[in-house]
Amino acid sequence: MIRRVVTLAAAAALASAPAAARERAEIPEKDRWNLADLYPSDAAWKAARDALAARLPELAGRRGKVGESAGSLRATLDAVFGANRELERLSVYAMARSDEDTRVAATRELRQSARQLSVELDAATSWLRPELVALDAAKVRTFLAQDPGLAEYRFFVEDALRWKPHTLGPGEERIVAEAGSLTGAGGEISGVLRDADLPWPTVKLSTGEEARLDPSGYALHRASVVKEDRDRVFDAFFGTLRGYERTLGAALYATVRASAFEEKARGFGSDLEASLFRDAIPPAVYRQLVADVRRSLPTFHRYLALRRRMLGLAKLRYQDLYVPIVPGADLRFRPEEARAIVLAAVAPLGPEYQAVLRKGFESGWTDYLPSTGKRAGAYSTGVWGVHPYQLLNFNGRYDDLSTLAHESGHSIHTYLANGAQPFATHDYSIFVAEVASTLNENLLVHHLLAKAKDDATRLFLLGSYLDGLRGTLFRQTQFADFELAFHEQAARGETLTGENLSALYLRTARAYYGHDAGVCEVPDLVAAEWAFIPHFHRPFYVYQYATSIVAATSIAKAIREEAARKRGGTRARDAYLAMLKKGGSGYPIDLLREAGVDMTTSRPFDAAMAEMNGVMDEMEKILAR
Repeated sequence: MIRRVVTLAAAAALASAPAAARERAEIPEKDRWNLADLYPSDAAWKAARDALAARLPELAGRRGKVGESAGSLRATLDAVFGANRELERLSVYAMARSDEDTRVAATRELRQSARQLSVELDAATSWLRPELVALDAAKVRTFLAQDPGLAEYRFFVEDALRWKPHTLGPGEERIVAEAGSLTGAGGEISGVLRDADLPWPTVKLSTGEEARLDPSGYALHRASVVKEDRDRVFDAFFGTLRGYERTLGAALYATVRASAFEEKARGFGSDLEASLFRDAIPPAVYRQLVADVRRSLPTFHRYLALRRRMLGLAKLRYQDLYVPIVPGADLRFRPEEARAIVLAAVAPLGPEYQAVLRKGFESGWTDYLPSTGKRAGAYSTGVWGVHPYQLLNFNGRYDDLSTLAHESGHSIHTYLANGAQPFATHDYSIFVAEVASTLNENLLVHHLLAKAKDDATRLFLLGSYLDGLRGTLFRQTQFADFELAFHEQAARGETLTGENLSALYLRTARAYYGHDAGVCEVPDLVAAEWAFIPHFHRPFYVYQYATSIVAATSIAKAIREEAARKRGGTRARDAYLAMLKKGGSGYPIDLLREAGVDMTTSRPFDAAMAEMNGVMDEMEKILAR
């Protein structure tokens, strides 16, 4: 998704223009992703969709043949994974078309059609794992030894055997698969409301500018250096969210109930256990993260006190968390500048990594600019055998530069894994995915620090680094803490209304930000913040941002130190790139351990806190000068 260079004058205008000023048709072709690499048209997509749907009876017809012979097992897996390969291509195209403008019914229909086909494919092949599990494990492993063509499926087969205690009979598995059409309903309703139907407010800023505060507009204007503008933006945005907390709460409750259905159906002890089992993550890792962050809140509060001091505020408020610490260094970037900087920043990862990223920048991987109705935020996805795609909402700020580095980390991870792995093991866990993205952010800030000539810029960059830790480590763990609490509430049979979710969220936010101790004031309106976090509709997803930045901090430090020595080899870099290329061929805890980080201990977290305190030490020395 990268079709994006903008002319100098246009870049400046687009960086500051509110999203409402641009419709999709006004975005130049060069700033859009190239979906023609997937399908030349929606009509071609529909033909491919119908062709895959027509193959479903054939897949269902392979039922009962898994245990006949090694050849039969291989033919079955080839057919099932071949169908899933086509589904991936269909799904990414449909999602991308819908995300371009969520108001368009025709493209939403593509997405719904792809989701329905996914459910139908799951149902048509729901017998596969039960049949594998029902076989004697020794017989299955004999098949693997007999047919070299089964090597690419070894991890899948062994993982299926691991699922034996939680695998149902073929009939029950089909019911669970069919229920998949319901599990995404809460997230879909919430997404359409937020991105297309919710009447986001417009406020008049001190400049006279009319700013539409959808999530992209809010992200842009919440960083205003004008206190009155921050207050207007905050009050209007969160006030609007608060008015829809009942509907958004009902949507989130639907997601929680869907998660609980599968947990109970498969015999797990909790939603948390069920969600983490997929990647063989011990639930203790999740709880350890929350405990580590809770005990490290004094370090977080030190950061908040430093922010208050640097902003010259008598009192720090939640509204002040995004304003640049050093306004004079509020850097702006044109898209082509951002690309060049990111390419230079990832130099410690070697020429192969840089070459792939440059290729992506030149090959239509990214959809760059915000427009009305476009999905908010940013992401990277990919299609095996094609290339990655990125969605951005680039406004030209430092945050947007950092987001480009972040999403590019995902994209190169996808590219390397797809190139090194067969389809069966190309897709990796989020637990390792966010390492690839946050490591790039770490390299970016250290690259810019190495070039910074003045204290103001250094303070800005160091402050931005701390802001990243706040947003990715402390904030995401706050989300994870909140998420675990509301899932446990639901498990106890307690009500989960929008009002109750808001009350719980406010208590959690105030505990993290030291509201009662006077560290940072968290106003009542913050209670509604949960309502625009789409990741809560992917149960127990957000904690992985926090574990990943912890792992990335450790790996990046080793790679930077290795590159600085210029002698002594590239062992840390090579181990990291090897992890990226392994895709989903191993469990994430094991892959990270091979890359040099053991996430079952608190040691990586404590090292990240030591680096955070070191950054604050340096900032305080600069301020003392």
